[in-house]
Amino acid sequence: MKHTIIDANQFELEEQVVAIKRVTKVVKGGRNMRFAALVVVGDKNGHVGAGLGKAAEIPEAIHKGVEDAKKSLVEVPINENGSIPHDWTGKFGSASVLLKESPEGTGIIAGGPARKVLELAGYKNIRTKSLGSNNKQNVVLATIDGLKNLKTPEEVARLRGKSVEEILG
Repeated sequence: MKHTIIDANQFELEEQVVAIKRVTKVVKGGRNMRFAALVVVGDKNGHVGAGLGKAAEIPEAIHKGVEDAKKSLVEVPINENGSIPHDWTGKFGSASVLLKESPEGTGIIAGGPARKVLELAGYKNIRTKSLGSNNKQNVVLATIDGLKNLKTPEEVARLRGKSVEEILG
């Protein structure tokens, strides 16, 4: 499994805010309002990451979320159809996201949080189904988990000591 640290500065990253939550802490003097922003960043060419930023102001929370997301960038495989190499289920907490390989012309068929991750990763044809929890943060992290655990036929062939033709049949 390749989980190398990726330098975020070498990519032209786009960002999308998935969710902004208003969080209230009740203290002796009243209520403290803060904001938590869930942000996904990607270069639409096989690199994607997600981060959470918390601050007293929304723009500052988004900025912190982007910085956090850049630290968690992962490289994901994209095949010649703009899809994934094989079907897989990503899991995080009680959320799981089923990722299905699709032919050319399918488009991105996915729910809100998973769609943003897939768009920024650079997929063009993929089907997904969110199972279990529908918590936005967990769905985003389950999608990224599923994508980073995918293996290309070349990787599988190398791990098994066979040729790509033997793997693909």
